[in-house]
Amino acid sequence: MSLAATTRLLLAPPHPAGHAFVLGGGVVFVIGLFTAWWLAWLGLLFTLFCLYFFRDPERVPPGRPGLLLAPADGRVVSVTAAAAPAELGLGTAPRWRVGIFLSLFDVHVNRVPADGTVTRIAYRHGRFVNASLDKASTENERNALAIRLTDGREIGVVQIAGLVARRIVCSVREGDAVHAGDRLGIIRFGSRTDLYLPEGVRPLVAEGQTMIGGETVIADLSSGSAPGGAYA
Repeated sequence: MSLAATTRLLLAPPHPAGHAFVLGGGVVFVIGLFTAWWLAWLGLLFTLFCLYFFRDPERVPPGRPGLLLAPADGRVVSVTAAAAPAELGLGTAPRWRVGIFLSLFDVHVNRVPADGTVTRIAYRHGRFVNASLDKASTENERNALAIRLTDGREIGVVQIAGLVARRIVCSVREGDAVHAGDRLGIIRFGSRTDLYLPEGVRPLVAEGQTMIGGETVIADLSSGSAPGGAYA
């Protein structure tokens, strides 16, 4: 990444979900100036951390239609076949699932993977185990979205709370028409985002790769693969 791109990323304005945290840190800083310097430093450090954590940079999705994009920044920790969460009503057939782990240092704004319509949103309470573990997909607190693509196929996007994450924010509603790269929400302080591909579509990414939400291509919807044994 170039110096200019890095600077734009670091200085990106905060997501609205972070405004209260930034303001709170600023208030503590001002109070500390008149009471105790250690409090002022604490407020300043907290404010700077929140400005960094909640940064919300603009993203430019690829112009070619038929692509499925990463729903989040972070590292791919799982590429496996699994049924989508039952609450989404997408059936029990296995489909490719790409799990992306977001560390404290990643942008935590989630993005819409492709053009379509949100058909279902379901929140499920659960545990808060380390989001980098595969069992987080089924055991952790999560917010799941089903999106019907313009060609009629369906995908699932699941926002998953992590070890220290305690707040999942979803900014879209059932029935909304969404576009690739749009913001769909944010997860506070370490988390995971899973993407369930349409049945028969093979991912183009592997474990260990770094994703850029709204820009990195996860799959080409025009090229599929047979389900079942073809997952291996």
